[in-house]
Amino acid sequence: MTNSNIPVWFGNSRRIHLQEVGTRDGLQAECAFVPTEDKIALVNELSATGLSKIEVTSFTSPTAIPALRDAEIVMREIERHPGVVYSALVPNLRGAERAIDARTDELNLVMSASETHNLANLRMTREQSFAALTQVIGLAQREGVAVNVSLSCCFGCPMEGDVSESTVLAWAQRFADLGVHGITLCDTTGMAYPTQVATLTRAARLRWPGTELTLHFHNTRGMGLANVLAGIDAGANRFDASLGGIGGCPYAPGATGNVCTEEVAHALALMDFDTGIDLPRLIAASKRLPALIGHDTPSQITKAGQRLDLHPVPADFNAIRSRALARNAEPVH
Repeated sequence: MTNSNIPVWFGNSRRIHLQEVGTRDGLQAECAFVPTEDKIALVNELSATGLSKIEVTSFTSPTAIPALRDAEIVMREIERHPGVVYSALVPNLRGAERAIDARTDELNLVMSASETHNLANLRMTREQSFAALTQVIGLAQREGVAVNVSLSCCFGCPMEGDVSESTVLAWAQRFADLGVHGITLCDTTGMAYPTQVATLTRAARLRWPGTELTLHFHNTRGMGLANVLAGIDAGANRFDASLGGIGGCPYAPGATGNVCTEEVAHALALMDFDTGIDLPRLIAASKRLPALIGHDTPSQITKAGQRLDLHPVPADFNAIRSRALARNAEPVH
């Protein structure tokens, strides 16, 4: 909260950037392979909704993530809208070369702030990951391509427990020193809570005022939107979100996915934030997801509609009203 104890979102219309990760973080976790032409069509729909950035795909080994084995085709054939950044996850030097060749605007590099999670997820120590990603950053900078680094488990590790703020900031600092364009603090398994989010966000904003800071939350324990608001209150203005709320992490069994793009956009619009989002168009895109992935999504907005999506009165409403008025007209004995 601010010094006046009044959250900054009251009466505030500052710009909040929503960045879509469902086409990568979401689709990579799906059992069904979404056809290439459908992926391209989905990205094209999302491009027209006002999103600031779309993480289109992942240039990982097709053997490791077969759901995104069409990365080059998708990235090359999407329609690019002015003002939208088209990003992709890149795990190594070879992936970076493929992404750059496919005209990716930004490379998103990933490692964990937790040693245990990094070993379990990436099969490397943190130092080994840092050395490998340093090579990728060098290549990207020589090619003039922006780099964002996503640090996993910044708000807790499912195997280690709490990850200290000093550890998170120290790893982020090493990448900031290399001149990366942006840093994302990730709540990989949904362990974050609002006061923790506010504290870490303030520390990061103070330390790197010129670096693009993004917060990446999962809704594993139902605190996703509360964490977004806590981040806004602490000065953050960029948030990853996933269409339909799809996604998840294999190290959080039974977990729901990322915070839902349309739910966050809906809430922020009601609170007078400028997201630039065409919400009806975004919801329409989300409603296409179940047919593509073969199951329902966690999105509540696609089920319940927006707050003022009103419903018709009952068919016998006039009769009900007439009977009620008649009762009022009856004499009192």
